[in-house]
Amino acid sequence: MSRTRKTTLLVAAAAASMLIAVPAFAETVAIVNAHIFTCGAQGEIANGTVVIKDGKIVSVGAGSAPAGARVIDAHGGVVTPGLIAPDSEIGGVEVGQLGNDLSLKGADIGAAFDVSYGLDPDTTIGPVARMGGITDAIVMPIPSGGGGGEDLDLDDGSEFTAGVPKGSAVGGLFAGQAAVVNLADGPDMLVKSRVAMVAPFGGAGAKAAGGSRGAEFVELKDIFEDVRWYAKNRAAYDKGETRDLHVSRADLEALIPVVEGRQPLVIYVDRASDIRQALRFASEQHIKLILDGAAEGWRVADEIAASHTPVIVYPLQDLPVDFEQLGSTLENSARMSNAGVELMFKAADGAHRIRETRYDAGNAVAHGMKWQAALDAVTINPARAFGVADRKGSLEPGKDADVVVWSGDPFEPSSQPQAVIIGGREQPLTSRQIELQKRYQSLGSPYPVQYH
Repeated sequence: MSRTRKTTLLVAAAAASMLIAVPAFAETVAIVNAHIFTCGAQGEIANGTVVIKDGKIVSVGAGSAPAGARVIDAHGGVVTPGLIAPDSEIGGVEVGQLGNDLSLKGADIGAAFDVSYGLDPDTTIGPVARMGGITDAIVMPIPSGGGGGEDLDLDDGSEFTAGVPKGSAVGGLFAGQAAVVNLADGPDMLVKSRVAMVAPFGGAGAKAAGGSRGAEFVELKDIFEDVRWYAKNRAAYDKGETRDLHVSRADLEALIPVVEGRQPLVIYVDRASDIRQALRFASEQHIKLILDGAAEGWRVADEIAASHTPVIVYPLQDLPVDFEQLGSTLENSARMSNAGVELMFKAADGAHRIRETRYDAGNAVAHGMKWQAALDAVTINPARAFGVADRKGSLEPGKDADVVVWSGDPFEPSSQPQAVIIGGREQPLTSRQIELQKRYQSLGSPYPVQYH
């Protein structure tokens, strides 16, 4: 066969495969008879229609379904953007005690660590989270020695903080860089990498700096000064004409977006005095902060709001596990929100319980937070904070079609997702656990493959 004919056949085959693939993705879907909460400029629409095509939202309003569209009838149920879970471990951990791909021990890098390279789209946790209306998550590295998630007491008597045994070797001041993922059924979960730098502050940060909170701030100032010098003197660095620097070249490169204010620094911090110091430090260094934890955030809510610093909070945090959380209260979310703080809600742990995010939001409402503010905390607020609001977090034309159709109020445990759409594709509402249940109800069926 001649080279020309072979090339022609290859091109034809490629074109044919594209034609086969296009119709499924180009399907137009219309969700009708819906009580829509857009979390965007249109606000609430009592009875409307969401039209989706090519994975994007085409329109949201009072119109009817276009001709030829596949119709999903919400029957008066609630339609919201897909929920977004911040401070997640999904895709990086399966069974916590057997290790994870989100923390470093004894590595020469810290800030340069990028969790996106270790993500597993076949995680069995994803489908379970998706059945709770979660369509996207912010996967964060876990600081060595503490910070992130909730403290867990294990049956064997040992204690874990953020999946890391207490008393384990403390790593550097930076845990690494977070990534945005989606939970769609398929091999590609990464939406955007390197969306934030993560670091422990408070007691955990003090441990990383040698035992003192003050030492951490001094070290951070030195590191940021090194980063600014390096950014202006790469050529001198390459020639070996440099001063002593505190971190590796990889970490210096990774920290440039932080010191330039292009990438937020997520810090784990709870105590009111630590929050004040962190806000002051961020102002001095001209960096963007996101507070994670903020158990005593209500005590400094006005200062947080004035600094326009977003906060990730666990709404059910009310039992102090150490002296940094003495001011914990179930009204923390409501008090901060009412003061004007932009909140995001995380679950009790970053993986196996993120399906409970909507219940946690409902508890925040039960303790004084406004309903719409709670919905924003699991949709548009995390999208804004982590730089994907142009694609995620609200139902607006041009954005990714991440949509959930609920049987009722999404914060009510009795309500359930009737349809979950991610990137324009309706997702299976099943999980490995459900399929195993079906198998053992009928042992003649084949062993289930991975479901996600």
